[in-house]
Amino acid sequence: MEKLALENKWDKTFELSDKVSHKKVTFTNHFGITLAADMYIPKEIQKQVQNDKAYGKLPALAVSGPFGAVKEQASGLYAHEMAKRGYLTIAFDPSFTGESGGQPRYMNSPDINTEDFQAAVDFLSNLPDVDPEKIGIIGICGWGGWALNAAGIDTRIKATAVMTMYDMTRVTNKGYFDESDNEEARYQARVAVNKARTDFFVKAQETGKYPTVGGLPDQRPEGDTFFGQYWDYYKTKRGYHPRSLNSNMGWANTAATSLMNTRLFTYANEIRSAVLIVHGEKAHSRYMGETAYNDMVKGSKYKANKELMIIPGATHCDLYDGGKGNFIPWDKLQDFFEANLK
Repeated sequence: MEKLALENKWDKTFELSDKVSHKKVTFTNHFGITLAADMYIPKEIQKQVQNDKAYGKLPALAVSGPFGAVKEQASGLYAHEMAKRGYLTIAFDPSFTGESGGQPRYMNSPDINTEDFQAAVDFLSNLPDVDPEKIGIIGICGWGGWALNAAGIDTRIKATAVMTMYDMTRVTNKGYFDESDNEEARYQARVAVNKARTDFFVKAQETGKYPTVGGLPDQRPEGDTFFGQYWDYYKTKRGYHPRSLNSNMGWANTAATSLMNTRLFTYANEIRSAVLIVHGEKAHSRYMGETAYNDMVKGSKYKANKELMIIPGATHCDLYDGGKGNFIPWDKLQDFFEANLK
């Protein structure tokens, strides 16, 4: 297992509740990459589990996202809140990012990032206080896509909540709102990324690093665009974190290579476990969640436990931390997992 440098002080974008305990944990995925996670445990329920053998074991949730974020941001908030509601939870940093291992840094992969969720399920399934038949996952933004992909593979996942989802393969290959959905645009994108691979190969061999494309600009973009909404979260104290790619350096300039010839959710309509897809009414990404839901239920024998929930008035980033309208449907999430992690 790779030795990781883990921060011991509390450095989240939210306060720690006295209702939960917290500790850092690590585990390794099937690619040999060691992942770092924050574990949150409901104190009172943990006492009951440990003192009363008839009480039973805890249900558990693994959380990650958004794409380019770290566990100290939105995923940690979700894990922390769901722990207050009775779940043992972990919020983990994906491979190549945050406190997790993997070289070179700031890369992503549909295969490896889906595996990250499965590795989290491996870890939770083997904890003595967790019921391995009561494990769910929550994916936020681009990690909503990986979560849904994992749900289509991993039969141990009994319930999946997909929040303000991006399909990273779709937006990479077709652009936002599918505006670059043509062969020439895809070809030129391939030319650019492969040129970068050639240009920086020697330096990367020497240093182990690829240049990054840069995150959000230092100055807020004008207008109420979704880039401005991203800025309002990632570049202010609301969501800024020094290890976050989106707050700082951005992805490596060759990170999109494997996204360019991949499609997620191939057998989405064969997912038998419960899935809840949540999007904001005003989210620019809403069309991706709606398409994923429609693909999941079209011709499926397993529609009864699938749901699409649209939050009135909410934007994409409002489901990161609730925004000004407290838009995250916490009670709905609790009811969903309670119903499906019986």
